[in-house]
Amino acid sequence: MTPALEVRELCAAYGESQVLWDVSLEVPEGGVVCLMGRNGVGKTTLLKAVMGLLPARSGRVRFAGEELTGRRPEERAARGIGYVPQGREIFPGLTVAENLRIGLMGKRRRPGAAPNGLEHDLEQVFELFPKLKSLLRRKGGVLSGGEQQQLAIARVLLASPRLLLLDEPTEGIQPSVILQIEDAIQRIKARGIAVLLVEQYLEFAWRLADSYAIMRKGTIVSRGATADLRHEAVREHLTV
Repeated sequence: MTPALEVRELCAAYGESQVLWDVSLEVPEGGVVCLMGRNGVGKTTLLKAVMGLLPARSGRVRFAGEELTGRRPEERAARGIGYVPQGREIFPGLTVAENLRIGLMGKRRRPGAAPNGLEHDLEQVFELFPKLKSLLRRKGGVLSGGEQQQLAIARVLLASPRLLLLDEPTEGIQPSVILQIEDAIQRIKARGIAVLLVEQYLEFAWRLADSYAIMRKGTIVSRGATADLRHEAVREHLTV
């Protein structure tokens, strides 16, 4: 499959502390790649560097064949990259409806795209997360963790991304909602949206991802098809 995202020899740092060391990674169009590793190995840093929230010291980021290295986060978002960070980061003082409208503000209209209206856009995310439809007037800050995660993903989807960066979507979420999020990601994938998923819940990752990459000390040490991931690699790189 054609790569939606290409990362080549990417290095990034927080001040003088370098975190990423020559990371190379591809996410194919319509594919799900799971980024695994222990806490503190650089997974979130890699997502931030792809999104442009952390500048690269060296290396390249290409999306849909276009060079993005050096471009601002809003430019990357406008080109079709959506980011759901760890901790969700919804607006707690705004209602669910207001949070969703903020997502619509970033919606891109590509040449030739159907001029769908607000109602059509909202109905698409309500198909994925039906619970949100009954919560539109509720403030984001009073939602459960699972409801906030659904809102965070829905808000990003309203901007019509072609690549979705998901950081620990199951963290602190009850099992029933994890199954809903899993189903939503499967349906997102079926729409042709590529997904780069950071996840510690291995059963969830195995069911969703086509391929995996394992990070250790800021670099990728193992990669391959998820179906071929062996327990030896899990024990060596993922267990504490």
